[in-house]
Amino acid sequence: MNPHNQTDQEQKSWLFSRTGLVTCGFLVVIAFLMATGHSAHLLGALPYLLLLACPLMHIFMHGGHGHGHKDTADEDKTDSKDKNHKHSGGCH
Repeated sequence: MNPHNQTDQEQKSWLFSRTGLVTCGFLVVIAFLMATGHSAHLLGALPYLLLLACPLMHIFMHGGHGHGHKDTADEDKTDSKDKNHKHSGGCH
């Protein structure tokens, strides 16, 4: 018997096994009952969750703007471009 040849039974993931499907179904039913039974609590917390999302997005989503990681050679090039560039109004 070759250990590299696995049967179809062994290749199935846990999620698609009988136990996994029953567990997922149970979690869906529980989530539905929690959402319908406690909707007043969830909707009451929604404004606070939106307010909490603002600083979290500010902290975690500003990584791609290039703040603070410039070389001195890049700064010299940027300064010379800024001096020669005439601002015509509007955004950058």
